[in-house]
Amino acid sequence: ELLKEAVPKLARVAVLYDPGNPNQVREMKELPADARALQLTIQPWQIGEVDDFEKVFAALNKQRPDGLYSLGGGRVLRPNQKRIAGFALKSRLPSMYSNREIVEAGGLMSYRADLADNYRRVAYFVDRILKGAKPADLPVEQPTKFEFVINLKTAKQIGLTIPPEVLARATKLIK
Repeated sequence: ELLKEAVPKLARVAVLYDPGNPNQVREMKELPADARALQLTIQPWQIGEVDDFEKVFAALNKQRPDGLYSLGGGRVLRPNQKRIAGFALKSRLPSMYSNREIVEAGGLMSYRADLADNYRRVAYFVDRILKGAKPADLPVEQPTKFEFVINLKTAKQIGLTIPPEVLARATKLIK
């Protein structure tokens, strides 16, 4: 949704995911319905091994999607974040990620739960347990604080002007 707001003409989005990661497989099953609501077509690309990058990047260069979304984590995608960001930058593809480190390495945008806030909440629950609370009696919480990071240098390099209303929602701008 944020990528579509930043790039209103976005129609086809290539999604990189690790088929060996159950969370990413689940997300890939849910993504097409969400994309249809935004009038987007999702093009899933499996990256299960490091050797898959060259094949996928070559195919993406031929198909020319309008944007790139890389699912976070995984044993293959996480260690190759800079490689993915470099490809997106070289191909002038607006890109979205699930962690800010890849945006700091040259990716365009990321959105995720604020990890520092999550860790503070973990500390709260550990404190309660150490003081005698039963874990089963403690409530389950969803994240309530999120970070939205935009790399303005990358936007400039790929010739993209981020709309002011999207910039205003960012929690961090990399200049």
